[in-house]
Amino acid sequence: MQPVRRGYVDVDWGQIHYRACGERGPVALFFHESPLSGLAYERALPHMGHKLRAFAFDTPGYGGSDPPPHDRFEIPDYSAMLLQAADALGLTSFAVAGVHTGASLALEVALQAGPGRATHAILTGVPLMTEDDRRRYLESWAPRMRPTSQGEHLGWAWERYQRIWGAETDPAVLHVGAVHVLSVLDRYQWAYNAAFRYDPEDGLRRLTCPTLLLDAEFDIFADQDEPAAALLPDASISIIPGLPGQLPIRVPEEYAERVIAFVTG
Repeated sequence: MQPVRRGYVDVDWGQIHYRACGERGPVALFFHESPLSGLAYERALPHMGHKLRAFAFDTPGYGGSDPPPHDRFEIPDYSAMLLQAADALGLTSFAVAGVHTGASLALEVALQAGPGRATHAILTGVPLMTEDDRRRYLESWAPRMRPTSQGEHLGWAWERYQRIWGAETDPAVLHVGAVHVLSVLDRYQWAYNAAFRYDPEDGLRRLTCPTLLLDAEFDIFADQDEPAAALLPDASISIIPGLPGQLPIRVPEEYAERVIAFVTG
């Protein structure tokens, strides 16, 4: 398998960190769910590198990427910086892929790049919600959290991922989530809240490239795949059974195979 390499590129107000794998084939850009990083794709990238030039970016403020200047950055703002990163790498055309927040970022990057430059979209867990749902998520999903003298925030991080990813999840996978949220504890909710404020409905209607809704059977947004497909002019749905989400982490080889088949098919 191809090795994963890492690097940084400059954007308007800092640097974007990325992981990449592959030297030939179509280009694909990958965007992670909040509040993780491109590490979510670390195990999938080598499986993609023999067919694709795959780049997994850290959202600004997460992983190794510099944070935005304030907490009211919106999905179009984050996406503009990620598109600048693609420009800095000389990537003239590409597929886009993303999970949850990353799905909204992938959608917006494709729209900002324009028809012809974004060749395909692979969206996992599109957060297509009602206004009431958005308000509820904004109020409850990502409360402010600070370190405490007794370390309660450490237990909170572990319990959070047991709750949202499932108590039966491999502890090594839960560790990925807990470490990531703790590493950006003072701003972990920034991209979450931007995603909850962003309504993808209009963007889905305007997305012209072929789109694959690639999802886990029990993803929290899996029930939105069919409504999302109905909005898209060229869409198909592919479901991986028996999983609650986090496809690039839980089943990296199968995730990579389905992405490659769609992008190269």
